[in-house]
Amino acid sequence: FVSSQVEILDWETKKQLCFLDKVEPNATIREIRLMFHKLYPRWYPARQSIKLDPKGKALRDEEILQHLPVGTTATLYFKDLGPQIGWTTVFLIEYTGPLFIYFVFYFRMNFVYGLDERFTSSPHPVVNLACICHSFHYIKRLIETVFVHRFSRGTMPLRNIVKNCLYYWGFAAWLAYYINHPLYTPPSYGKKQINFAVIMFLLCEAGNFSIHVALSDLRRNGSKTCKIPYPTKNPFTWLFFFVSCPNYTYEVGTWISFTIMTQCVPVGLFTLLCFIQMTVWAKDKHCTYLREFKDYPSHRMPIIPFLL
Repeated sequence: FVSSQVEILDWETKKQLCFLDKVEPNATIREIRLMFHKLYPRWYPARQSIKLDPKGKALRDEEILQHLPVGTTATLYFKDLGPQIGWTTVFLIEYTGPLFIYFVFYFRMNFVYGLDERFTSSPHPVVNLACICHSFHYIKRLIETVFVHRFSRGTMPLRNIVKNCLYYWGFAAWLAYYINHPLYTPPSYGKKQINFAVIMFLLCEAGNFSIHVALSDLRRNGSKTCKIPYPTKNPFTWLFFFVSCPNYTYEVGTWISFTIMTQCVPVGLFTLLCFIQMTVWAKDKHCTYLREFKDYPSHRMPIIPFLL
């Protein structure tokens, strides 16, 4: 075989960073990253974005040099993604915070509310139930992070962890403050409203977990290749018949039920923001499926069956 040459330029200045000689044609982008890393130790593979075009899409690790539209001398562009952190670590940090922050308000620490002892009577039963549901939700997320999720990309920029934690931790504190406040008012329709919300909450949590397991099974062999998810024998996965991202559908359903359960305005606002953000993610994923697969089911919507 004829060996290839790879020239790597800075994506912004177009300055040559290195010239790799005698590269095997069947070398993967991952292998090229490792070669580049040897020359520039500070830019470890997860920190590198390698592209065919400065403004184009980053190449995947598994892509092979000879399958790319390049000649015997390939010109690639490098972009520094900055310090990276593993997704597992990201999720563990993001989800552990709300779990413990909520307890600070649930146990009505004196420095939080600072009210007279007359106002520290036993909380309404729904307050205890809300704490159980909130804790269950984040414990489930932590368990999924460790045992279920398989990530197509191993890392994210370290700087994003601050923004993500402010979002999750901040909202957890805001919700918990009002739900656990000594002057909290229980739902208008009492037990009927609470029981309905709890059933809805548990069903959505079960559905969300089922979808995560189904998506994880697509990558059981360690593959990072995008595949079309289909319903399984588990009824909770049948939502795949109608939407591309039922995990987000169930997640939004979880927070809607939590809003109904607590009848708390901050929870409703958090639910609305969750829905907006997850709709953006779902649309992006839906577009990826349509772009990657010509036979992708045409009747599927991103997040809400038949509507959105």
